[in-house]
Amino acid sequence: MTSSHLLSLSSSKAADDDGGAGGRVADSKARAAHPHILGLRRDQPRRPPLAGGALAIGFANITGYSVLSGLAMGMEPICGQAFGAQRHRLLGLALHRTVLLLLFASLPIALLWFYIRPILLLLGQDPALAAAASAYLHASLPDLLLQSFLHPLRIYLRTQCITLPLTACAAFSISLHLPINYLLVSVLRLGIGGVALASVWTNLNLVVFLVAYIYLSGLHRNTSGLSFSAECFKGWWSLLNLAVPSCVSVCLEWWWYEIMIILCGLLLNPQATVASMGILIQTTSLIYIFPSSLSFGVSTPSCSVSLPLGFAVSVRHVWATMFTADSTILGLTSSVLPILGMCELGNCPQTTGCGVLRGSARPRLGANVNLGSFYAIGMPVAVGFAFCSGLDFKGLWLGLLSAQAACVVLMIAVIRRTDWEAQTERAQQLTGAPSDDSGAIVGCGGNQKDGASPPPKDVEMDGDETDSYTYDTYNY
Repeated sequence: MTSSHLLSLSSSKAADDDGGAGGRVADSKARAAHPHILGLRRDQPRRPPLAGGALAIGFANITGYSVLSGLAMGMEPICGQAFGAQRHRLLGLALHRTVLLLLFASLPIALLWFYIRPILLLLGQDPALAAAASAYLHASLPDLLLQSFLHPLRIYLRTQCITLPLTACAAFSISLHLPINYLLVSVLRLGIGGVALASVWTNLNLVVFLVAYIYLSGLHRNTSGLSFSAECFKGWWSLLNLAVPSCVSVCLEWWWYEIMIILCGLLLNPQATVASMGILIQTTSLIYIFPSSLSFGVSTPSCSVSLPLGFAVSVRHVWATMFTADSTILGLTSSVLPILGMCELGNCPQTTGCGVLRGSARPRLGANVNLGSFYAIGMPVAVGFAFCSGLDFKGLWLGLLSAQAACVVLMIAVIRRTDWEAQTERAQQLTGAPSDDSGAIVGCGGNQKDGASPPPKDVEMDGDETDSYTYDTYNY
């Protein structure tokens, strides 16, 4: 691959919260570097593999990765508030239940991926693109199994404020990704299937590293994180009450981005527009790292709001040359980058608002905001501009811009109307933690067996353990 360019097409747009802002940026950058790498020769630009890879990742995000990521987020408020209330054993139970939930959810997804080629042809996609996407997704089937463990493990560590080991494991696994990709693609010449297998191999390494850290550090002893028991097959209702709305919220946003790739296949020049969309979505993932990670910190520098637009405008004429030499793709990408920068401006307040709703265990509100902004406003605008007004590729991104603007307005309105005193009382009820006279939750540093208070009356107990109750009060 001496004459190759490396195109990273990200499988995940959202960056996770992993502790301090610096640790979150480092971990997000490490995971954004991993994604799926396609080799492109500058002297022989090949649109079908590039476009087929983008189409495959778009379909994988819509039908698989977004679903697994969203379902896994259901354990985040459970683990976060259980850790704060010193209910450590509930962390392990939530981990086990979420892994099982994702494994069950992976079965129909795997069946769908297996028949991807006839599905894409039925949707009117180009046969060459459908063939490339099919090869990629068939090789990616083992990744569903790995993602079913990877998402819960990250949340399990993140909610315990374990940042640096998570970052180190991610960085180490990613450092092996390029040689693995070179072996499978350039040496063994497995083509686009080799690219997918390299990603699977990298995720396998990451899962092994995380499990090894949990075991060697002894973290699993208090939480029973590595000890499955019959209890993990009970008490699923409380997890599902959070997992399903969280999944809907995540999918509504992810699907909109990936539906844009599907719509690109119906434009005048499908191979060029799909390839350009793949580059642009990867660019949004890169730009998104900093505002997403910093927005969860104690304070976010105001200058970070202007970074996305400044970056997109300044590199619009040279950015796409890092991925391909095709003049059509270069022109499409450079013309849309300024719009992309404006879209990412909206991600700064939007991401902060999503973090507030997720941390306060209100996923249904996030789902309603995403539904209204992306589908009631953004989708009609995108389709109208792209197919009715003759704006073609630019029209899709103008639709995204309108969706982001609407999402910011709705998110600000929701947060401004939040009764924080009521949220504090609600968190106290959900965790069974004592509070002081001001209503603030205390008891986060006490001994779990001796100092933790019993769960509230409306919290259902799992057996005889005082620290393994379920959050049935998350019904709202």
